[in-house]
Amino acid sequence: MRNAPYYPDLDSVDADLDLVAEIRRLRGEKNALILAHYYQEPLVQDLADFVGDSLQLAQEAQKAKAKVILFCGVHFMAETAKILNPGSTVVLPDVSAGCSLADRCSAEVFKEWLKDYPDHVVISYINCSANVKALSDIICTSSNAVRVVNSVPADKKIVFAPDRHLGRWIAGQTGREMALYPGFCIVHEQFTPRRVAAMKARCPDAKLIVHPECHAPVAAMADFVGSTAGMLRFVATNPAKTFLIGTETGILHLMRKHRPDAKFVPIPVDDGGSCSLCPYMRLNTLEKIYLALRDLKPEIVMDEPLRQKALKPLERMLLLET
Repeated sequence: MRNAPYYPDLDSVDADLDLVAEIRRLRGEKNALILAHYYQEPLVQDLADFVGDSLQLAQEAQKAKAKVILFCGVHFMAETAKILNPGSTVVLPDVSAGCSLADRCSAEVFKEWLKDYPDHVVISYINCSANVKALSDIICTSSNAVRVVNSVPADKKIVFAPDRHLGRWIAGQTGREMALYPGFCIVHEQFTPRRVAAMKARCPDAKLIVHPECHAPVAAMADFVGSTAGMLRFVATNPAKTFLIGTETGILHLMRKHRPDAKFVPIPVDDGGSCSLCPYMRLNTLEKIYLALRDLKPEIVMDEPLRQKALKPLERMLLLET
C-alpha cells in the first residue's frame, strides 16, 4: 500500500541552516536510526548510521531498538522496515521515491497473473510492495536469491517475480526452471552488450562487475555478478586496479573508500548518457531528510492484517540467514 501524497515544505528550510549538524542533532533528540542504501548520494551515506544492501537493511531494521527509523532509500524498503519493526515510527524523506520493479507489479495484476501458475511456490524479490509480499511464499534479495531458490524442494514448481533478469540469472545458477514475471529495473535495463563490449575493449585489463538485474548477455560478459554488497566485497579483495561497474553509480562512493588505489569506471547507459542514476533513490535530499526528522513525516503506515501477511514470507527468508 502506498501512503497518501505528502509534499515537504522545502521553503521552510532556512538557506543558512547547517543541515548536517541539524540532522545529527535531531537524530539524537528523536532517538532515530538512519538507514541508507548504497545507491544514495555520498553525503547521505556518510550521515547514515548504517549503509547496506536490501538484505542487510532488512536485518538492521528488524533488530533496531530506535524509536524512529528514517529510511534513505525507496518506498518498498521503508515498507519492509515497518513490516519487520512495527513498534518504530518509520519515515521516508520522499514518499514518491518508488521503484520501477515494484511499481510495475501491482498486487492486482500479480494476483491475476498467478492464476496461470497454480501449485507454484511464489518467490518474490524484495523489490516489491507489501501487497505483493503478502501474496508470496518467501521473499529473496539479490544477496540470497540462490539460497532461497535452493531451499525449495526440487519437486516444487516456482514462480519468480518481479525481475525477469534476476530470475533468469538465478535459474542459471541453480538449474531450476521458474516462471518469470516480466518486470525489470530501469537502471540495469540500460546496460547493453554493445556498450559493455566497447568499454571492455577500451579497458582490457579492467574487471567487469555487474548486478544480476542486468540483461543475461551483459552478465555473461562479467568477471563477477552479484548484489551490491557482493560487488563491494569483490572490489575489496580483488587485486585489479581498474573496475568497470554495471550498477547505479551511488555504490562508487564506498568502493572508492575501500580501494582508494583503484579506478572505478561506471558503464555508460545506452542512450548517450554518461552514467546510470536511479531517479527514485536521488529524491532523498538533505533538506527532505531534515524535514522528515523534524516533523516525522511522511510516515509509513500499514494495516495490521496486511503487515502480518507480508511478514510471513520475510521471516521465512530471514530464517535462512540464521
